[in-house]
Amino acid sequence: MPQFAANLTMMFKEVDFLSRFEQAAQCGFKAVEFLWPYDYRKEELAQILKETGLKVALFNTTAGDTAHGEWGHAGLAGREADFKAEIEQALDYALALDCKTVHVMSAVVPYPEEKELCRQVFIKNMRRAADLFAQHGKVLTMEALCPDIKPRYLYHSQYETMALREAIGKDNVFTQLDTFHAQMVDGNLTHLIRDFAGIYGHVQIAAAPSRHEPDEGEIDYGYIFKLFDEVGYHGYIGCEYNPRGDTKQGLGWFEPYKAEQR
Repeated sequence: MPQFAANLTMMFKEVDFLSRFEQAAQCGFKAVEFLWPYDYRKEELAQILKETGLKVALFNTTAGDTAHGEWGHAGLAGREADFKAEIEQALDYALALDCKTVHVMSAVVPYPEEKELCRQVFIKNMRRAADLFAQHGKVLTMEALCPDIKPRYLYHSQYETMALREAIGKDNVFTQLDTFHAQMVDGNLTHLIRDFAGIYGHVQIAAAPSRHEPDEGEIDYGYIFKLFDEVGYHGYIGCEYNPRGDTKQGLGWFEPYKAEQR
């Protein structure tokens, strides 16, 4: 049975961020994920997790100066020191929040001709980060983002992240299979889920192409969830979608799975 993590960056926006943990717990979620925890003290977040009984499935390394187009530093030449500080910060929070998996934000490629340079910088940075995280039993992921959402991101296709995983060559580095992005770029989700099981270390979902609740559009999530069970995926499925309206009113899709969350 799929184990779902509410994405608190995108869901329960009806209340402030720190109140979203309790909202998720009240709706039957046992786990959460979010983009970034760094605006809050890790001790404060750890206390909220203790009070709500929630687990943290995933969060990201920092994006950097998003107002000026940054979306990670792991693939940027000359920003290695920034990435080192960010990955150490992420590990600090992962340890405090008992979170096993951190998603590494790579970079928006500044110019098309620099893509291969960015790729090589990313591989070197990820190898160092993976060694650091392995000392604590932690896992890193990388997520392909469709160009409609993040133009010029270092990788858009699942096949690009799979090739990078092989090039990095570290046992605690995995791809992150977001079925929304995968459908928008690659399609053939059955193939991606079935034939590459064990390569992806975290899953996220949303309707395609709307990115709303997983109960509309091109993807049959009833089938998809059964397929993840069939291939033996035991990780979390993050609900990284934009609710059509009130978050709670849109959780009808979750009802059949609520009693089996743990």
